[in-house]
Amino acid sequence: MNTGSPDAPRAVVLVSGGMDSAVTLALARQQGFACHALSVAYGQRHSSELEASARVAAMLGAVAHKTVAVDLRSIGGSALTADIQVPDHSDAHGKGEIPATYVPARNTIMLAIALGWAETLAANDIFCGVNAVDYSGYPDCRPAFIEAFERLANLATKVGVEGHALRVHAPLIAMSKSDIVREGVRLGIDFAPTVSCYRADAAGRACGRCDACVLRARGFADAGIPDPTLYVPAL
Repeated sequence: MNTGSPDAPRAVVLVSGGMDSAVTLALARQQGFACHALSVAYGQRHSSELEASARVAAMLGAVAHKTVAVDLRSIGGSALTADIQVPDHSDAHGKGEIPATYVPARNTIMLAIALGWAETLAANDIFCGVNAVDYSGYPDCRPAFIEAFERLANLATKVGVEGHALRVHAPLIAMSKSDIVREGVRLGIDFAPTVSCYRADAAGRACGRCDACVLRARGFADAGIPDPTLYVPAL
């Protein structure tokens, strides 16, 4: 791994501050990329994840970390960007519906920003931590979406038209949460600084009841790895 080398290929890695993006960043570095970490302040109510993203980027050796602001609260439509209650995991999937925590167009917007920065950096690779196994059922986390966005990236950019192929990597997309935990342990990641909770407080402490918390806790339990997550004390 030699990401400090001036000859290392550049990659833009979307970093949310959660465990999945931490493992994705570590995998990109392991592959020899000089990683430019990108976080998006989209108006999410769990803003402590943005502080976690800075910690993760520094901890895992990103050569740069940028946070771009996009006001998705102005269009709302999600429990994460509007005054809609974040449901507990047990209430999030009634009648097979996509849960209220789905943010309209979020991954499309984040990947579009990553694409713009990648083109500016002369980077041909973009990494994101989406997962389609142990996940909340969001349509923009599926393989078909990643494949479609990669086609768009090569159609809609100067570098793509000039024949310099752009690649969108989603290395965790077919992994279970327990697989992701084990991979993180293999890579030497300290998961304690990461924040996944949709209702995390200002200190980054997790609620333990939302979709993100339950899936994360289940991943550690199934992997047989102690869960380092800090939770809000029960009343």
